[in-house]
Amino acid sequence: MTLRCSVFIATSLDGFIARKNGAIDWLTRPEDAIPGEDYGYQVFFDSIDTLVVGRNTYELALTFDAWPYAGKRVVVLSIGSPKILPSLAGQMEIMSGAPAEIVQRLAETGAQHVYVDGGNTIQRFLRAGLVQELTITRIPILLGDGIPLFGALGRDIKLQHVETKVYPNSFVQSRYRINDAG
Repeated sequence: MTLRCSVFIATSLDGFIARKNGAIDWLTRPEDAIPGEDYGYQVFFDSIDTLVVGRNTYELALTFDAWPYAGKRVVVLSIGSPKILPSLAGQMEIMSGAPAEIVQRLAETGAQHVYVDGGNTIQRFLRAGLVQELTITRIPILLGDGIPLFGALGRDIKLQHVETKVYPNSFVQSRYRINDAG
C-alpha cells in the first residue's frame, strides 16, 4: 500500500486557520457548538496512523486540556528541539528535512495514512505534491487577517470535488481529491 497524506482542517470564510498570534478562539465559540457533532473528525482520525505537524501546531496542542493525538504516532517538524513531555515519550518524534524525505522515512517505517497539520507544513506538502486529499470546514466568520491556509504554490493544483456537507450552524465542509499529487 502506498502512503497517503491528507489534510483535515477548519478555516475562516476568508481562508485563515488562526489569528496572527496563532489563537484559534474563533473555532470553539459555544454559540456555534452542535452537541455531539465532531464534523467527521473521529472517523478521519481513526483512518490515520501518523500525524505530521509543524512545531507551532505541536506547541498549541500542548496547551489543550488533553493531548488531542492520543494513540497516534506524532512527528513534529522542527530543526530545533521542542519540549517533549514525559507522557508523550515513545509517541512522538522530531524530524527535519524536505517533505519528500519525511514521507520516504515514514513509508519505510510502516506509515500508511498521514494527517498533515499546521499552516506551513500543509503548504510545504502541497508544494511538494504529496497531499492526496483535503477536507476543509469553513466557519462562517471573517477574521480579516491571520495565518492563511494556502500560500504561494508555484503552480496550479487541480482538485476534484468529492462531497460537501452543510451543518445547521452554517459550517460548510468540503472534501477534495488532488488530481496531480505526487
